[in-house]
Parts: sequence; C-alpha cells; structure tokens
Amino acid sequence: MTELTPSFHDQSPLYDQLYRYIVAQIRSGALPAGEKLPSKRRLAEHLGLSLTTVERSYGLLTAEGYLESAPRSGYRVAPSLTVLSPEVPPVPPAPEVRQTLNECFSTSAVDTSVFPYTLWARLSREAVYQNPDLLQRGEGQGDWALRGALAGFLHQYRGVSCTPEQVVLGPGLEGLMWVLLQLLPGTVFGLEDPGYASVQRLLDNLNWPYEPIPVDSRGMSVEALSQSGAGVAYVTPSHQFPLGVTTPVGRRSELLRWAYEKPGRYLIEDDYDSEFRYATRPIPAMQGMDRGGRVIYMGTFSRTIAPSIRMAYLILPPGLLEVYRARFGHQSATVSRFEQETLRRFLTSGAYSRHLRRVGNLYRKRRDALVSALEGWGQVRGADAGLHLLFTLPGREEADLVTRAAQAGYRVRGLSEYCLREKPFPGTLVLGFAGLPQEQANRAVGDLRKAFEM
Repeated sequence: MTELTPSFHDQSPLYDQLYRYIVAQIRSGALPAGEKLPSKRRLAEHLGLSLTTVERSYGLLTAEGYLESAPRSGYRVAPSLTVLSPEVPPVPPAPEVRQTLNECFSTSAVDTSVFPYTLWARLSREAVYQNPDLLQRGEGQGDWALRGALAGFLHQYRGVSCTPEQVVLGPGLEGLMWVLLQLLPGTVFGLEDPGYASVQRLLDNLNWPYEPIPVDSRGMSVEALSQSGAGVAYVTPSHQFPLGVTTPVGRRSELLRWAYEKPGRYLIEDDYDSEFRYATRPIPAMQGMDRGGRVIYMGTFSRTIAPSIRMAYLILPPGLLEVYRARFGHQSATVSRFEQETLRRFLTSGAYSRHLRRVGNLYRKRRDALVSALEGWGQVRGADAGLHLLFTLPGREEADLVTRAAQAGYRVRGLSEYCLREKPFPGTLVLGFAGLPQEQANRAVGDLRKAFEM
C-alpha cells in the first residue's frame, strides 16, 4: 500500500492522476510484474477517494494492458512491463539566440506587400464553395485543369513545348528533386560551380554522387561536363545562380548535343527567376529547343507569388514520364487541391500576368536604386536579370567584408558560400535586392561602406 500513495497536486481529474501515478510506478519497476494490487475498495479507503474514482483508474489500466484482472484474485501488474528502459538522453538545449541581422540583402527575399490579397481570397472562396469535388484525393500529378492552364502559360511566356500529361505538380522544388532522384537511380549529377546550394545539400544528405562543373561567362562548361562522368546536368541557363550569366543559344546547343550523345543523359533546366529581366525581354527556355526528349524543366511560384505557395512543377520528357507513372502512378495529390484550383483561376483570369508586370516593375526600381547606390564604389555584375547581383571590391577579403557587414547589422553572403571547387572572385558579395525598398538603398549601402572602410 505504501507504493500506492500519490501526491495529488495538479488540476486534472483525480482518476487520471492516480492512473498516471500507477503507470509511472510500473514503468520504473517499483511495481514489478505479477505484483498484486489492493482491491478497489481498500485503495479508495487508503487514499480517501471515492470508489468510482479508483474504478475508473483501474479500468483504464486494465484496458491499456498495464493490469490484468481475474475473478476472485483481483488486479495484478501484467508481465513484461517492468523491464527498465535505457535512460532517455536529455533534450539538447535550444541554440543560443544570435544577434538578429538585417536581411534586406537576402537573395531569397520576396516583397509580399504586393501580394494580391483581396483577389486571392476571393478566388480561394470560389474554389471552396464552387468545387465540392476538391475534397476528394485528386491525381498524383496534379489536377488536370491546372496542368492544362500551366502548359499553356509556359508555352506562351517561356516557349516551353509540352502537353498537360507531362506536367507534374509537387510541394516545392526540393520535393520534386527527390522524385527525380527516384527516376534516375544512381546517376551522377553535374552541378554548376558556383551554383544553387540547396540542390547540393539535398544530394549530400542522400549521399548522392555529383561532380562540380565550372561555370564561365557562357554558362556550364560542356568540356568539363563531358570529362566528369556525369549522366545528368543541373543547369540554370536563363539566369545562372549566383553568377547571373545567361547561357547563349550556342552553348545551349552544345549542352543538348552532350545529352544526345548517350542514352539516359538528361539536362535539368531550373528556370530560376527567369520572369525578371531588365535589359531585354525574357529569353525562351532551353526546353523549347529540345527535340530529343532530354530536358527536364523545373519551375516554381515561390519567387513570383510568395514563398509559402509551396507549389512547383516538372515538365517530364516522354521517356521519363513512363518511368514516373510506373513508380508514382498510384499516389494521390501531394499539394492542396483547393490551392491548385485557386492558382488555376489566378492563371486563366490573366491576374498572374498582371501580377508579374507589377512585381517586375517594383524589382526593376529596387535594382536600379541598389546599382545607383553602389556606383563608383566597386564592380557590379549580373544585374540585368533576376533578384540579385554580384558586387566586388578589388583587393578585399570576402570573409572580412561579411564580418564587417554583420558588425554593422547586415547579413550578406560571399560568393564562396556557393562554390564547391572553384575559387570565387576575391572580395565578391552576392546581394539580393527584392527585400530592399528603393528608399532605403542609399542608407543600407552607406552603412556597408562605412563598415568596410573603417
């Protein structure tokens, strides 16, 4: 009886406190297997509780298998419950809170102040109330209506040649990259160097083989790619990240010839922030040049609408589409069907095109303000498109510039963060401008200049 003397101290029901106390005693070994417990009436008298309270506790313990009850023999601790488990390691402490730095130069920033809140809310309500079938599971590739609208939009604005059958929707580029890896088992990837760090981290986490391929002023080096042993090349030809170069038609043709040389070779074209060009009209996607079914086209709405719109898409060539259907043909939709329908309405109403023009004009002004603030100080490159540029201060050490910027309250990233084997241009920073309001550009650059020249 002395083992069954809990201290009732919290606000939960007494039967629940008694239940949790007995469970703890059993798990700790204080009540060993086979131990006979007092009758419900005796325990109620011992603890000063009502008989109903003890009955509820014993009932829960019996139902969950902690106690066994037999006629005329009362309640006993069930066998095989009191083996002591290894001590659970303590939860590691939360990481130390670092100084919050201004992220206005982040390359992943998006200005959500221009998000079409009212229109998106109306389209969402219409999708919910007018389409009860959207409560069903949906196709794994995504709803046909959105895939058709997206195929038409990409053909009109990016020169992509595809049918709705080739479109695969998924929850972000990382999720779709995982799908691609299942379609290309064991294939060595050729990654741009410097290049998109998220893809490299994904491959590292999966112990996937890859080879860094240098990037020159015309894009990924085809000569280096041919010597690398890679079977897939991941490229950003419209606006290479982070160097900002555009791969011309001649180099694109060379990449396609590399893919055609051997069966099973593919180019993954990530059309990274291709919607934003400030000196020329958007350059058509390389996928539109492909006549051999070797380009896998990828895109997302994270940069153009909002990062939380976790919807990305693949355009699979016919050969890989067959493999996809064999592997994933039975899965259900991986993104919300209501969000799919909202996006479809956004596309087909022309609202997305208008939104692109609006945000494109906004980012052009921010690009101009940043370039103007940097003028006459260092070298600016890669500012003709996208949402970032390269800024080089000759003779300076990149690490020193990053440290001094942090001391001034700004987080900036050096080019070396995106390099695998290649050595970056000395003293080069990658500065985003989507999150830098134009009226704050002079002050932010002034703060950096003061910090760098101290």
